[in-house]
Amino acid sequence: MPFPKTNPSLERALADRGYNDPTPVQAAVLQPEAEGRDLLVSAQTGSGKTVAYGLAMASTLLGDAERLGPPREPLALIIAPTRELALQVNRELVWLYGPAGARVASCVGGMDVRREQRALADGCHIVVGTPGRLRDHLERGRLDLSNMRAVVLDEADEMLDLGFREDLEFILDATPEERRTLLFSATLPKNIVTLARRYQREAHRIDTLVENEPHGDIEYRAIRCAPNEVEHAVVNVLRYYESRGAMVFCHTREAVRHLHASLIERGFAAVSLSGELTQNERSNALQSLRDGRARVCVATDVAARGIDLPDLGLVIHFDLPNDHETLLHRSGRTGRAGRKGTCVMLVPYTRRRKAERLIDMAGIDVTWAGAPSADEIRLRDRERLMQDPVFSEEATEDDLAMAQALLAGRSAEEIAAALARFFRARLPAPEEIVDATAEREPRQRKDKRERQEEWLGGFKEKSRGGASESFERSSEDMVWFRMSVGRCNNADPRWLLPVICRLGHVTKKEIGSIKIFDRETKFQIVKSQASKFAAAVRKANDEDIRIEPAEFAPSQRRDEPAKKSFKSRSGPPPHKDRNSRPPSKAAKGKPGFKGKRKNAE
Repeated sequence: MPFPKTNPSLERALADRGYNDPTPVQAAVLQPEAEGRDLLVSAQTGSGKTVAYGLAMASTLLGDAERLGPPREPLALIIAPTRELALQVNRELVWLYGPAGARVASCVGGMDVRREQRALADGCHIVVGTPGRLRDHLERGRLDLSNMRAVVLDEADEMLDLGFREDLEFILDATPEERRTLLFSATLPKNIVTLARRYQREAHRIDTLVENEPHGDIEYRAIRCAPNEVEHAVVNVLRYYESRGAMVFCHTREAVRHLHASLIERGFAAVSLSGELTQNERSNALQSLRDGRARVCVATDVAARGIDLPDLGLVIHFDLPNDHETLLHRSGRTGRAGRKGTCVMLVPYTRRRKAERLIDMAGIDVTWAGAPSADEIRLRDRERLMQDPVFSEEATEDDLAMAQALLAGRSAEEIAAALARFFRARLPAPEEIVDATAEREPRQRKDKRERQEEWLGGFKEKSRGGASESFERSSEDMVWFRMSVGRCNNADPRWLLPVICRLGHVTKKEIGSIKIFDRETKFQIVKSQASKFAAAVRKANDEDIRIEPAEFAPSQRRDEPAKKSFKSRSGPPPHKDRNSRPPSKAAKGKPGFKGKRKNAE
């Protein structure tokens, strides 16, 4: 379907850019019922919202004319939540309104404020900026909104989440009441609808998707992994897909710094995006992704909001998002403008329930699997080598001469092996990962007598696969600790051991028996290392796994004393003195019972 009739200048700009068919949101804003009205639009990320509101406000800014008049006070204001999104919108509007003679100015934090002041003083038609910087220019009298005809709030839900409500209200109150207000957002929660009712007049509602509908061009995959192997899983996922562009999302700046440094160390061409970077550093990072010098971007949610990168075919959730809306926003960085993309959620065994809840609320179809193994990655490398464009390019005379010289001095097998080594040397090495839940046998629960014999007969570590290891230390040499994960969290000794070692700064030799229960795991630490271990786990502050000293032995319930057949691990058994045992209920009911019997003098 071709674009509906619009301004001739904008039609030329669209044709020059190769825009032949509009996206659903672009077609909707150009319908007759939307012309000249306030708009409340919800559309999925990557659906062309920037061009959509650029086309929507054309009738207000240009009317029937093909060119704008001399630049004076701004006619349109676009407010975006982040610097990157504002600069991206600025670039889009420059080419869209270029044939109409528009001058577009940007006002974002981190840029030279004097340059922005000069641009506003020289006059412009459209201003694009972030809420904080726009309010600063307004308060200092540099920005005159008296002639404003249209205001656009882009990604309004994110601006409210970031705490920009007061700034937005200040800016909107400074604009003329007869302006058009266009509100574009990927989602329309209650606070956005409330804001729209206050500042819009009989807004025309446009929904191009069902609320929080997942992207149809994105393949969702959930990768299960041990909590201590999430970083290795990122490496293997990046190596397995080998996407030209990938984005990895973390919760905090510290996590971004650590993961970015780890990927650089392994040989990935990676950049980072977080709020602590200067605008120049952020711009350089994005430019390196656009021109192919970098292939991986590690970012926080806020820093990556609204970024549109070419050939971004892979999104990885290093940290699970806090809600399903964030899941869809993150995933929407790929699968844009009709291109296919892949979204990978890394799910530690301890966070599987949270992942399943997010998936259900988002309404997406997810394929569960283990992390790609090193063998699978090497197989993909061989397939990619055979399909490398180097074999399909036409050989020149110099190439043929070099090939003949090589064949004269080396065998074909040696030359092929050298090519394979050269190809492999450019790629980071995959990590060895254990998928503890790939082939798990049904758990056979032991009866009470077997458990008692196992406890008294020696300390043994039993994994569900059947392997066992005996520990010849006595109970006096060990201290029990408990961990807040169990069978409900897919606990398994194969990944519990590395976690215990990492959090407690101990080695495998200092760990004794491991007992896995439904909701917790109890394990032993050598007494000489117990105090050091306890101090280390207190400082670890792991949000998924909590470790603390165990108050009771694994075979003893909290609500009853130890049984006579079990020897207490700390001190003599309870009620060892026969005369000190409490009377039974039956004895209390017999005639002549007078309470506890006193010891004979």
